[in-house]
Amino acid sequence: MSELKRTELTVRQERAMLVGVLLPESTADPRDPLGELASLARTAGAKVVGTVLQKRRRVDAGTYIGSGKAIEIAKLARERDADVVIFDNDLSPGQIGALERIINRHIEAPWGQGVKVLDRSELILDIFATRAQTREARLQVELAQMEYTYPRLARMWGHLERIATSGAGLGIGTRGPGETQLETDRRIVRKRISDLRSEIRKVQQRKTRQVADRTREHFTVCIVGYTNAGKSTLFNTLTAAGAYADDKLFATLDTRTRAWRLERGIEVMLSDTVGFVRDLPHNLVASFKATLEEAVHADLLLHVLDVGHPQAQQQFEAVHKVLEEIGAKGKPHLLLLNKTDTPEGQAAWPAWRTLHPQAIALSARTGVGTDRLTEAVAGIVRGQQVEATLEADVTNGRLIAYIEASTDVRDRQFVDSRVRIRAVMGKRTLAELSRNGQVEVTRVGAPR
Repeated sequence: MSELKRTELTVRQERAMLVGVLLPESTADPRDPLGELASLARTAGAKVVGTVLQKRRRVDAGTYIGSGKAIEIAKLARERDADVVIFDNDLSPGQIGALERIINRHIEAPWGQGVKVLDRSELILDIFATRAQTREARLQVELAQMEYTYPRLARMWGHLERIATSGAGLGIGTRGPGETQLETDRRIVRKRISDLRSEIRKVQQRKTRQVADRTREHFTVCIVGYTNAGKSTLFNTLTAAGAYADDKLFATLDTRTRAWRLERGIEVMLSDTVGFVRDLPHNLVASFKATLEEAVHADLLLHVLDVGHPQAQQQFEAVHKVLEEIGAKGKPHLLLLNKTDTPEGQAAWPAWRTLHPQAIALSARTGVGTDRLTEAVAGIVRGQQVEATLEADVTNGRLIAYIEASTDVRDRQFVDSRVRIRAVMGKRTLAELSRNGQVEVTRVGAPR
């Protein structure tokens, strides 16, 4: 074969055992340490058939959990008829290989078949691969996949060799597994990683220019938050844009930007971004930096929090951690306590308001509370507006109508064949009018 064909990591319709190792530095919720992993597994299409938790002071270098616990998992996997074991931790290629050997030996799986072992990063990458829609997102996901795959190629070849000799076949009969082909595939992966990085650099440069242009001409607002917190639902409610929203993790991977009209003369650009998650693989944070460019350059961040979620505090902290990693933590922001239409949200939001008095309680689904959000953002924008005096030909009725519709007109005077309008407006409107050859801007200053 002239190029490496990636074997898809499919957990769709598979029966999954979940394994969590609680270390002293663990960030998982002690009340439900595998709750998020279960949501991730279901998002990927798996059926959760069992869970195993282990507390350890330190990881086992060979198997992460120790051979005794691996044998225990093997027995449970056989009992529950599981075909994939998913760890809520990141495992080394050697640890995954050792675990698969121990588990499959003890369940006496036929040669070339048996239980797969995935770690948290591999599961997230698989979900991202099914969610990416635009070329930009697909490039980011493929780079993350390749960077994850490269150190694991030897293990993957071990799988292929066993499957080939078992007679099951995966279309690889014409390529002999072994060191020569393995080295060839390593070179292919290295080349593809280099090409992807080059393409993504171009995307980032173009994205940076687009965001910079938008920032110069508009007041920009960016929605951020934990995955499944309701960001896309809020985006749709505020802009009627019809962005994809679903009750699944990582429903949105691509940044979307639409105009959001707050009131007469005040319009901002609103962006929806990829959801954050606890312990997001570092190569994904790096790869998706281009899609998070909106948050880095935004004038205002709207942090959407599922206030009724049992791990709301951990999710709140995880978002701030990612914002810090991309250089956006110090941005002006509003905390939005979402899903107050649920019993859990109703019970939880007053305590959060006590800790964060400026937070706004709302329901993105029903729209309740979004009027207060609109007023709050409009107040922030008004504080950054300018007052300008514009002159145009009195016969240009279409242009005058546009000025009156898109600004807050304070005064209007007619001088000979010209109309002089004093109005308050945002920087986007002023920039548009300044570029219009039929408008003369004679004064710009702070609103009186």
